Amino acid sequence: MKIGFKKERPVLGLALSGGAVRGAAHIGVLEVLQEYAIEIDCIAGTSIGALIGALYAFGVPLDEIEAFARELDWFKISSFILPSTGLLSNDEMGRQIENLIGDVAIEDADIPLAIVATDIVTGERIVFRDGSVASAVMASSCLPGLYKPLEYRDRLLVDGLLVENVPVRATRELGAERVIAVNLGGNFTYPKPDGIIDVMMNSFEIAVDNNTKRILKAADVVISLDLTSYSRFDVDDVPALIDEGQNHTLARIEKIQHVARPCGRLHRWWRRLLSSSERLPADKVVPQCE
Repeated sequence: MKIGFKKERPVLGLALSGGAVRGAAHIGVLEVLQEYAIEIDCIAGTSIGALIGALYAFGVPLDEIEAFARELDWFKISSFILPSTGLLSNDEMGRQIENLIGDVAIEDADIPLAIVATDIVTGERIVFRDGSVASAVMASSCLPGLYKPLEYRDRLLVDGLLVENVPVRATRELGAERVIAVNLGGNFTYPKPDGIIDVMMNSFEIAVDNNTKRILKAADVVISLDLTSYSRFDVDDVPALIDEGQNHTLARIEKIQHVARPCGRLHRWWRRLLSSSERLPADKVVPQCE
């Protein structure tokens, strides 16, 4: 889906990272953006960012998303299976998504949406811009080793954090000229493990962080949160995590307002130059508004 260049301001995209229950901070980010009337034109999400982004893109009110997050026990929404390619299945997550927004397609979202997953066979970055929302979110949040990979569209898919944990590129591919990136692992340090799952999660995060640092250079505004003191799976932390998202967004609100402001002459010229293109190149950064 390509966003048309009809507005007198830059097309503004939001990239939401993974982070399990810590993704509740995304709700706080969205609350502040709404409060300051920052209109988001497109959203890309990875893992929990895909879930929160999808619900928001389909018009679910933030208070309902918060209530959903409070009940999002990552083990209750899973079912144990005999170990083969994973210990758990997240089919229940898909059912809960469909209960909330229906069996809907990504291309029908109110706000253009992209969801990032990884092909565990080829190592490819897979970006869903059409097809089942529930299936795409399930694929994007299949943590390797913990969840059984999802077989979908002749691929074996796992968590998108392996290839693009903060989906800045996916947001630009939707047509965003400005990108606000929300990184839930902003301090690039890791909590002392309290069990095998924490060991796995630390290992994955360490492996992807160098890639994330490179990815964030392409964003216009980065909201980086230090959430290492919060559990990845304890829903009791949801209210505090929402507060963290609000506070960190408020700290960057002037920069956000700057990149979202109406375009000057140079920006309008650049947009006209690109308007005949089928897609805004992911590696092109549109000049700042005057």
